Amino acid sequence: MTSPVRGLRAHGDTGVLVEVDDVAQALALHAALRLAPPPGLVDLVPAARSVLVRVAPGTDLRAVAAAVRAVRLSTPEAGAGADEGDAVEIPVVYDGADLGDVARLTGLTTREVVGAHTGQTWTVAFAGFAPGFGYLAGADARLTVPRLSVPRTSVPAGAVALAGEFGGVYPRASPGGWQLIGRTDHEMWCPDRDPPAVLTPGVRVRFVERAA
Repeated sequence: MTSPVRGLRAHGDTGVLVEVDDVAQALALHAALRLAPPPGLVDLVPAARSVLVRVAPGTDLRAVAAAVRAVRLSTPEAGAGADEGDAVEIPVVYDGADLGDVARLTGLTTREVVGAHTGQTWTVAFAGFAPGFGYLAGADARLTVPRLSVPRTSVPAGAVALAGEFGGVYPRASPGGWQLIGRTDHEMWCPDRDPPAVLTPGVRVRFVERAA
């Protein structure tokens, strides 16, 4: 059991920014603080190597910091963890424009890329880029690939993609530089839904191949 905290500082009057070493520790800390919330907790905002702890006005930030420092946890691999039965299933047609390039970059066949993508449980590490876009952390390092050297001016909604150590699904048409391996018609963002985003921090995801 170890403390994941590598840095900790006040974030205005109502927040504490907790810095950790990597995305796996950020995921583990986010999960631990949800189970054992510090005083006055309002929200947890995870990122790649940090978790912002937002608290109610007037909360003693020193008490919050002490509670965070007291957290001890075993850092799991990203994408590993509890019961897979609670994972969101996203159907995917694997015909992305960059699927062949991803196979070349990883040294896998295209079928092995698909198998690696569907053969693990992903976890939403944090959100960003666009409403409804979740940065997905997985356990299979073979799917780590670079971003495109020249981003596309338009990527269609539902594009399933990889970049660096993360996976993602474009919630709407937008520019983008991720490697496209497939597509889904699963609606990732709907303002009239509660919550609007399917992929929120901590949500677990399984991709399921379907025919075109």
